[in-house]
Amino acid sequence: MILLRTATQSVAVADNRIVAVGPEAEALGIAEVVERPGFLLPAFGDGHAHPVLGGLERQGPAITVQSTVDGIVAEVGRWARDNPGDGWILAASYDPTLAPDGAFDARWLDAAVPDRPVALRSRDYHAVWCNSIALQRAGITADTPQPRLGRILRRPDGSPLGTLLEWHACDLVLDLVPRRSTAELVAALEEAGRVYSSVGVAWVQDAWVEPELVEAYLLAVDQERLLFRADLAQRADPDRWREQLPAFAAQRERCRRHGRDLVTARTVKFFADGVIETGTASMLEPYVDVHSHGMPVWSPAELAEAVTAFDAEGFQVHVHAIGDAAVRAALDAVEHARAENPAWDRRPVIAHAQVVDPADRPRFAELGVIATVQPQWAQTDAVMTELTIPRLGPERADRQYPFATLARLGTRLAFGSDWPVSPADPLDGLRVATSREWLPGERLDVAQAIAAQTAGVAWQAQAEHEWGELAVGRRADIVCLNGDPEHTPLGDITVTDTWISGRHIYAALTLGQEKDQHDKVRRSPSEE
Repeated sequence: MILLRTATQSVAVADNRIVAVGPEAEALGIAEVVERPGFLLPAFGDGHAHPVLGGLERQGPAITVQSTVDGIVAEVGRWARDNPGDGWILAASYDPTLAPDGAFDARWLDAAVPDRPVALRSRDYHAVWCNSIALQRAGITADTPQPRLGRILRRPDGSPLGTLLEWHACDLVLDLVPRRSTAELVAALEEAGRVYSSVGVAWVQDAWVEPELVEAYLLAVDQERLLFRADLAQRADPDRWREQLPAFAAQRERCRRHGRDLVTARTVKFFADGVIETGTASMLEPYVDVHSHGMPVWSPAELAEAVTAFDAEGFQVHVHAIGDAAVRAALDAVEHARAENPAWDRRPVIAHAQVVDPADRPRFAELGVIATVQPQWAQTDAVMTELTIPRLGPERADRQYPFATLARLGTRLAFGSDWPVSPADPLDGLRVATSREWLPGERLDVAQAIAAQTAGVAWQAQAEHEWGELAVGRRADIVCLNGDPEHTPLGDITVTDTWISGRHIYAALTLGQEKDQHDKVRRSPSEE
């Protein structure tokens, strides 16, 4: 038994659970006391993220930190020189605002790497920038027709530019790339765990899982290298979802049997549309810069049928919906499932909900839909000012990210980072959510924001009786901050310590000590 103590808080932990708080904890007379000068909170959850992709970004060329096209090209060239051969060069993720309209030219990469294929993922993972040899290997020419779910950007003469948008276009190249080994995926998960422990995250909704990732998660559990708990959202493909249904159920059962209380697979992911910055989010009215409503991935009828089928099998549905038409289609699909299937504790999720038509906002609460939103996106950064607002126009731009409105209407909010699209640190999102200078009417107070990052994600995980608050009987998932967020500017707050299921897995020491601490952590935080 240990006692965690700050100047104003006391929490007693035994057998990986919280057994007392406040004066009751002090009254136990516990000998082992950990004192910190900061403030204790329940550890954070991340309601929508991609841990494997985040871990993989730390392999290969370091393009995420590059702020110019020339910088990206130079880094790719450096990596090619340091890693000679003829294999594919893969990296993520580049800033799509570095080229006008997000259109990147293959010839820019050719200047550094003309003799081996290069494929770079954009920061939103909805586009691929590749060099000419990659286009040639994929057979993409001026005569290649536009795919059904995707777009090949072209030069004025019709030849491919080098930028591919969305599923079927990106897959023309990505299907040629050798699969990552299971060992590489496990290493990426271990790296993701180090990142998450340093920012106080204990549970993650992995929001895009293909079959090979299930294997990697279970191996990471078996090797005691997974430093967070996760639920895996298997991705439903609009072209083959019926055949996926029994396979998804089998993977769910595998995770139930072998996940050791660390990994579950209770969720199915649907991509209803793309993203506004590429003009592929599905909108009720056309974009102002092009006469297009975007690119719905599913027809509304097919989405409703698929959501209803997976709902009938007891899966929680998790729908990526950025544009207002996609949000409406997702809400309609949930409504259809509720009408067709017996009542159960389904807790459907709509992720992102960037633009929500005013008529649809009350429907979240009415249908029991959780809005899992990304607070870091609700700011006027370069993506917003250079790509998003010019495509939406001012009226629709002012409808974005209606956090406070949804909360007032009774919607359950959960926060997710969408890492590596945005940084993994929940404190970044809390800062934006509580200080919105742009659309300040949608600002949340600190208590609301913290609840969305803790109890809100626990509700999404159907684990509100297990974690998400500092209460007796809950898991000892605890984070210590260097200040009280109610009284200290969030920009000044950092994580100093993280405990998961009572295990102290992170302490913010000096750089050298911190590396030793991370190197020493090899066992996963499962309950024993």
